[in-house]
Amino acid sequence: MRQARKPAVAIAEIEQAPRKDNVKIARTRRQRGYHWEDTLVKRFNCLDGWKAFRLGSPSVALPDILAVSTKNSTIFTIEAKSGTTNSLVVPFDQVQRCLKWVNTFELYGTRRVIFAFKFLSKKRIGLGQYEKRELREYYKVWDTKRQPIDFACNYDGTTYLLADGKRQKADFEDYAMPFSTRHARTAPSADE
Repeated sequence: MRQARKPAVAIAEIEQAPRKDNVKIARTRRQRGYHWEDTLVKRFNCLDGWKAFRLGSPSVALPDILAVSTKNSTIFTIEAKSGTTNSLVVPFDQVQRCLKWVNTFELYGTRRVIFAFKFLSKKRIGLGQYEKRELREYYKVWDTKRQPIDFACNYDGTTYLLADGKRQKADFEDYAMPFSTRHARTAPSADE
């Protein structure tokens, strides 16, 4: 008995299904990032004496956010990371461009590179599968004496440098932002 051939349309749909999933996943990731950046900008702009701006897409080599207080002579460049995993990574080139910006504005007495990590209240455990957890935010400040390198922040607030595929524990200082949020956490100290 002769087998029926599958129509060409059905094969094309099957071959394109993974691409559509990847496009949807990438869009969701970008939307999360945009919303996190937008939230941070709004928090700064609600404060007296602060102005914050989203600087655009990552392709233009700018930090995610620039926050300025001329009243306090303070400037922050902020990279915002948001996700459903247990670890969020910052590539060295993003550290580098933030440092370049704060070093350009020498008139400000306080210049900081800050990394804002948001671990969402759902943890991804599989494709399209999540489990509930506590929403957490960490604000880490970059030590300007340190050379730019890839690093990661974990859900518990601990930080690691990433070099040659190896993780090396590194303590990044928690930063108390000028706004308050009930989700902000600090990393456990080495004594705990």
